[in-house]
Amino acid sequence: MDLVFNPLEYRTQDDPYPVYARLREEAPLYHNEDLDFWALSRYRDIEKCLRDFTRFSNRNGPLMEKDFWKPDSDGMHSLVAMDPPRHTVYRKLISGSFTQRAVTALEPQIEERAKRYVDEAVERGEFDAMTDVFKKIPLDALAMVVGIPEEDRPHMQRMLDGTIHREDGADFITPEQMQAFEDLTAYYTGLVAERRRRPCDDLLSNVLAAEVEGKRMTDREVVALLHLLGGAGTETTIEMLGNAWYWAWRHPDQRKPALDGEVVPGWVNETLRYDSSVQLAIRVVTEDVEMYGRTIPEGAQMLLLIASGNRDADVFPDPDRYDLNRDAAPILSFSGGPHHCVGHLLARRLAKTTLSELAAASPTTRSTPKA
Repeated sequence: MDLVFNPLEYRTQDDPYPVYARLREEAPLYHNEDLDFWALSRYRDIEKCLRDFTRFSNRNGPLMEKDFWKPDSDGMHSLVAMDPPRHTVYRKLISGSFTQRAVTALEPQIEERAKRYVDEAVERGEFDAMTDVFKKIPLDALAMVVGIPEEDRPHMQRMLDGTIHREDGADFITPEQMQAFEDLTAYYTGLVAERRRRPCDDLLSNVLAAEVEGKRMTDREVVALLHLLGGAGTETTIEMLGNAWYWAWRHPDQRKPALDGEVVPGWVNETLRYDSSVQLAIRVVTEDVEMYGRTIPEGAQMLLLIASGNRDADVFPDPDRYDLNRDAAPILSFSGGPHHCVGHLLARRLAKTTLSELAAASPTTRSTPKA
């Protein structure tokens, strides 16, 4: 059977890992002529390209759609459409809010929110962990850092949800997605105007007061940064929490120690390895590159299949086994090189706290779910 890989198809998204395995074995450098992209699926190749920003650049942004994959996409995607040294300058504006010290200072508020949402859900007797717990806490934490008013957060989450839904196989942004994006832009624009009038002790006020190369950031630049933080800072963590809970259910041999809180750090890392929230990263090739006896032309779109690299047996023995006791530290899920996720410490803390609270408070989750 011919090997065809299209990450936009639902059937691929439902379970991409058998396709990834074939790619690693049969076509570690894959070219989809119809959609005109190349893809790398082996860990070592992906790791190397993530660090090589001179030949594999972020300048075209993170979207596959060619109408949006272009050099000026930083106006929409901020840091993830920049390379050093410009990327380094902008990253410094926000990195101080995501250090170990900053995350530690947030821990009491994170724990309070996690306990509140879990207690409310468990008291109802039956609940949806994604809706009632996992979708709330990441946005709350990000809002605490950025300065999003609490009363605005449910509406903001609905707008964020609207920006990411995609129809099966669609290689374009839908009108509904664009409308959600525009609504979110309007909300962020109003929030920026409010913070310019009344600065607070939050990341947004600090960004507005900072200078880049002797100039204050424009509203457009700040709004793009908020789009990045809102999307990357919430959706990936929500998915990580859902995946952790789901795969613990599906693996009874791993479930009891996980829910007993014995291996929570391992639970987070192994879930990120086994079923990564971020499936791929996209780069533009800046010069002709020779790999596997083929020439990748300058200007080509390169997909770095992070989730495939996390299942590479050369790095993770028995990679299709969900094993909370394995050393999954080398995971690619937080990217690498200059674009290593600035919020990874906060994401890990959120996951550890939320999973611990839910496991401790919900004794019924220890039973085996019905098929």
